[in-house]
Amino acid sequence: MKVEDFDFHLPEELIAQTPLLDRASSRLMVVNPFTMEIEHHQFGHILDELQAGDCLVLNDTKVLPARLMGTKEDTGAGIELLLLKQTGNDEWETLVKPAKRVKIGTVITFGGGLLKATCTGMLEHGGRSFKFSYDGIFYEILEKLGEMPLPPYIREKLEDQDRYQTVYARERGSAAAPTAGLHFTQELLEQIKNKGVHVVFVTLHVGLGTFRPVSVDSIEDHDMHSEFYSVTEEAAEVINRTKQSGGKVVSVGTTSTRTLETIASKYNGEIRAEQGWTNIFIYPGYEYKAIDGLITNFHLPKSTLVMLVSALAGKETILHAYNEAVKEKYRFFSFGDAMYIRPRNNR
Repeated sequence: MKVEDFDFHLPEELIAQTPLLDRASSRLMVVNPFTMEIEHHQFGHILDELQAGDCLVLNDTKVLPARLMGTKEDTGAGIELLLLKQTGNDEWETLVKPAKRVKIGTVITFGGGLLKATCTGMLEHGGRSFKFSYDGIFYEILEKLGEMPLPPYIREKLEDQDRYQTVYARERGSAAAPTAGLHFTQELLEQIKNKGVHVVFVTLHVGLGTFRPVSVDSIEDHDMHSEFYSVTEEAAEVINRTKQSGGKVVSVGTTSTRTLETIASKYNGEIRAEQGWTNIFIYPGYEYKAIDGLITNFHLPKSTLVMLVSALAGKETILHAYNEAVKEKYRFFSFGDAMYIRPRNNR
C-alpha cells in the first residue's frame, strides 16, 4: 500500500493557529463509515451520539512544557532543547537545535543557572541525551522555564498554556497533546456521565514519533517510535463489561485507540491492566479488536494518523470526508475541529 494513496489537498489557511475560546464550540463532522453519509454539528452534539451503557475512553496524559531555551556554558551560544523521553533519574532523550553545536560533554544552562544539562550521548535525527542538575524539584523548575512544544505548523504564540492541555490531564509525560480531547469541557463530561455513559481514562505519553512524516513509499516499510502506555484494573474492567453487555466503546483520539488496540491484540480482544511500550502501526487491513467508534481531529495528509482512521472507516470514506471538510472550511490539526466515526449498528 502506497503512502501517496492517503494524500489530499489541504489549503494552508485551514490549519488552525489558535484554539477557540469555548472548547466545545468547535465543529463536529459525524461520519457513517458504511453509507459514507456526513452530518455537520457543533461538538456538543456528541452527547446525542453516546448512549447509556456506552464507554468513552480518554487519554489523561499531561503535556510537559518541554521546550527549553538555554545557552552553552562555554560560548554563550543559544541552544534549544526539546525533552522527548525520560530514560533515568534526571536523564532525558532530547532534540537539539542547532545540533551541530552540541557534543558529548557540552553543558547548557537555563534560567541563569537554575537548570543545567550535560550532554551524555549522541542519538539519531539530531537527538542528544542529557543529564540534568538543579536544586529543588525538576518539574517545578520545568514549569517555570519551559514552554509548550507546539507543533511546527502552529506559528501563533499560545497565550494560555492550559489550552494545549485537556481539562482532565493529570499524568505528566507527553511531548504533544492528545488533541481530540481538547474539545471536552468539564460540563460536557458531566452531562455525558449523567446520561449513563461510562467515562474511563487510559494513559499514553505522546511522543513526536506519532507525528513523524512517513518517508518511505510503501507504508509497510514505516517504523513507528515507541510510546509508554498504562491501563488500570478499573478502566480495563469497565471497558470489558461494556463490550460484554452490548455497549459501544468510543475512543477519544488516536492515542487512546493505539493503547486499547495494543492490549486487545495481545489478549484476543480483552483489555487487561498493564503498562509498557507500544509501536503499534494501524493502517487499512488492520481489524479493530477494542474500539467501536472514534472521536478524532483532522490530520495531516499522508500521515500515520490518517492511515489509522482509514483502517476504521475505510480509505474512500475518510478521503471523501476530508474533501468535504476542506469544502466546508473545517479547521484542521491540533486546534481544529473534530470528526466522529460512528460505530457499527449505531443505536
